[in-house]
Amino acid sequence: MSETDTRALIERYLAAFNAGDHEAMLACLSEDVVHDTREGKREIGKEKVRWSLAERARHFREELSDIIVMTAPAGIRAAAEFTVRGTYLATAEGLPEARDQNYRLQAGIFFEVDDDLVTRLTDCFNHAALKAQLEKG
Repeated sequence: MSETDTRALIERYLAAFNAGDHEAMLACLSEDVVHDTREGKREIGKEKVRWSLAERARHFREELSDIIVMTAPAGIRAAAEFTVRGTYLATAEGLPEARDQNYRLQAGIFFEVDDDLVTRLTDCFNHAALKAQLEKG
């Protein structure tokens, strides 16, 4: 896969995130995708990611902006850095009570790509900073 193709795949994935289109996001992933979540858990398989996306959408409404996509030579790896702007909708385990608090954080995702699909994604998200913003809000 070329760097250009990888960039287009990652941009499609992130655009689908912003559109709230989980099916389009999942279409970018391999069946046995490895997902290292922002909570520090590892999930394997597209169905686990589907569940994770639904769970996240229940608790948070988020949009990514200021997106920068970087690709490695040969397109086998990529990274995206962005600003997450969100609203905390429903109380999640380990976080303060939800009261529609707004938050803004810098975050990123590392991607591995093979056969035109994402085979690994690792979310980089400062969970402590999120919690601090929610406690203030």
